[in-house]
Amino acid sequence: MSVDWRGVNLGTRYLGMDLPSPIIAGASPVGREPGNIRQLEDLGAGAVVLPSIFEEQIEHEQQVFEHLTTAGIDACGEALTYFPAQPVAAIDPDRYLEIVRRAVRAVDIPVIASLNGFTSHGWVSYARNLEQAGAKAIELNIYFIPADPVMSGREVEERYIDTLRGVKRAVAIPVAVKLGPYFSSMGHLALQLDGAGADGLVLFNRFYEPDIDLAQLALVPDLELSAPQEMRLPLLWIAILAGRVRGSLAASTGVDGADQVIKYLLGGADVVMTASALLRHGVAHMRTLVDGLADWLAARSLESVAAIRGRMSYRNVVDPTAFERANYIRMLQGYRPR
Repeated sequence: MSVDWRGVNLGTRYLGMDLPSPIIAGASPVGREPGNIRQLEDLGAGAVVLPSIFEEQIEHEQQVFEHLTTAGIDACGEALTYFPAQPVAAIDPDRYLEIVRRAVRAVDIPVIASLNGFTSHGWVSYARNLEQAGAKAIELNIYFIPADPVMSGREVEERYIDTLRGVKRAVAIPVAVKLGPYFSSMGHLALQLDGAGADGLVLFNRFYEPDIDLAQLALVPDLELSAPQEMRLPLLWIAILAGRVRGSLAASTGVDGADQVIKYLLGGADVVMTASALLRHGVAHMRTLVDGLADWLAARSLESVAAIRGRMSYRNVVDPTAFERANYIRMLQGYRPR
């Protein structure tokens, strides 16, 4: 899709779709309101990823349905089991499908649904409902912490691959996999997912570890928005993987300004996602990011995003050891205390 923004063509391709811009609104509460999504389109967003629907929410609805359709067979009317447990979170699967439908009706840019799960069980069939609701693609956010020390790294990777294959069997629309960075061989897993049919990889998911309240001696869930310094690790792996996988590469984490967008594109990202910046600065910040990218390209007489994509990737830099151990040694040995 060729779209001039301040005289620069910002069009790109992601998951086989033409987008007017490489900057995508990542999964966050911002995407729950059609008004926000319309505004994001007007401000130059290339696509919108809706907030996630969670495996636990889908399975809870299935369990409630089974409970209600069997209740009363061998129980009295006063049994406490007539009252199903409360859902994990406020959004139920039917309401989420309506959010997808409303978002699709509101804009012309692609609306991407987000499935957050950790098993390859029957809940993956819900992906078909997302497709029927009009989602143009699915972002499969596999959020799994292997707390069992007996589980091997290979078993963890197989869970990711099995889950991807289950969703791919259920739908015809593109499926991207959002990964965390904690694998013994990120490149090998990326190639496995690519071979298993992933249409794209999103690097990286952020795990939200609990803190400890010293006064209450209790675990406290604590969510912190991402900061620009967190982009270094995803930038490293995008630069290494660019041109080595068939699917698209999406950068996520640490995007607060146009500088981070530009660096990710130079590293080889097809698109750049931002969520924390929109929550921190408001939806209107999308215009700041898009204008900043267009102005940077125009100032260098570059006519399109394609002119810079991957220019600083592992395959294209003069000295690729900058991504490897040699650079690690140079940095440590060359450091001088201030």
